[in-house]
Amino acid sequence: MPRSQCLNQTQTPLLTAIQAVSQRPHAAFYTPGHKGGQGASDTLKGLLGSAALRADLTELPELDNLFAPEGVIEAAQELAAAAFGAEQTWFLANGSSSGLEAAILATCNPGDKIIVPRNAHRSVVSGLILAGARPVYVQPQYSPELGLAGGLEPGAIARALEGHPDSRAVLVVSPTYHGFCSDLQAIATLVHQHGLPLLVDEAHGPHFGFHPGLPQSALSQGADLVVQSTHKVLSALTQAAMVHCQGPRLNRDRLRAALQMTQSTSPSYLLLASLDAARHQIATVGEGLLGQTLGLALEMGRQIDAIPGFRVLKKAEILATQIGTDLDPTRLTLDVSGLGLSASEADDYLHQSLGVTVELAQGSYLTLIVSLGNNSRDGHNCVRACRILAQTYSRSPQPAKPWPLASREDGGSFTLPSLSPRQAFFSQAATLPTQLALGRLSADTIALYPPGIPTLVVGEVITPEAIAHLAALQAAGITLIGATDPSLTTLRVLAP
Repeated sequence: MPRSQCLNQTQTPLLTAIQAVSQRPHAAFYTPGHKGGQGASDTLKGLLGSAALRADLTELPELDNLFAPEGVIEAAQELAAAAFGAEQTWFLANGSSSGLEAAILATCNPGDKIIVPRNAHRSVVSGLILAGARPVYVQPQYSPELGLAGGLEPGAIARALEGHPDSRAVLVVSPTYHGFCSDLQAIATLVHQHGLPLLVDEAHGPHFGFHPGLPQSALSQGADLVVQSTHKVLSALTQAAMVHCQGPRLNRDRLRAALQMTQSTSPSYLLLASLDAARHQIATVGEGLLGQTLGLALEMGRQIDAIPGFRVLKKAEILATQIGTDLDPTRLTLDVSGLGLSASEADDYLHQSLGVTVELAQGSYLTLIVSLGNNSRDGHNCVRACRILAQTYSRSPQPAKPWPLASREDGGSFTLPSLSPRQAFFSQAATLPTQLALGRLSADTIALYPPGIPTLVVGEVITPEAIAHLAALQAAGITLIGATDPSLTTLRVLAP
């Protein structure tokens, strides 16, 4: 009998245990210091309420231990594995970042090569530094027509494997922040032919596989390890995530040890309980909830696309430009170049004046996450705000602004930096005026956030294109992380 049929997905073992303990009268002489809210500040009590503070617990005997689970956490993780189609699942209280770092630590030794997309999240760079691995950067597919980068083409992975047969693993981001998906089944076949594990950053796709109208999940396409941000699209609390794995190509003992290194030894039981609850919800009523979400996203997209000056990115365009093999229909990307606005200008007006806040403003595109937490009122307000925006601004249309990194080289090319990120991170650095830093190796990893994709990676050559892009982001008031000098007047470079 399949494992999923042996487990009762209506159960919430961890959540139920936390509820019981939080309601049990007792004198608490253990962490946290607020003792179930008794010592919490009045302002925090007013924000969170007494129930949440009572449930802010630690590793009590009834609540198991995240790093040596044998009780309710083990049971909750087994239910999650069955629900998501994995052989084994680990809960994360430090977000997907800790899972990606652990995945690299589990598969690479110092000096080993790992094939990664250049549009990977900055946490992948952190994982490379921790493991001492050398990245073989593969450029994602790029559409000059759309000015957007997408997924990885199987042929690009094949060429990277041929050029670097000594690689230890392959990491792919699917879906991307815009919801573009790669052909993971074809990529998994290629990677497995070389005897390597396929690691997938599926942070934005934990809902895949729970409704037929959504793309296939990475696990169902043969991925060996998948990291999901359960909080980004499903209903877990912020920072709560999961790692799933299957097959014989991963050393699970090493992965377990790596997860202990990259996570807090005092994980929040509120976050862990939210993972148990989110799994229960998506496994028991997820298809119905996602059906409503898909209907809302479809109707919003139809109405916004009819507003003069707006254009909603469609799956047919993604397929035609070959920057993806599928598109998450709950991820709406709106081209506002027809309004004569940048995405940052449109985002600012929507947020400050119209009460609508989007996930990502980049170039000429606004990207919205439509999830099971949205309702028809949200959709109505968003469409109404877009109409007001279009009526308020009537500038001359401007061309879509290109994504800055993939345009440096043709999609599918791969590069091996002269220094590993770890070597660069521990090298001596000097601070130079930005113009004098051109052509030198960066000592910092600088990224727009969101989405957290680095414009500069530690150890990379600082190019005029990268500086121009960073300056444009700064002028638009977009948050940059990783820069030692927020003004970008100076940059840190590796000493000769």
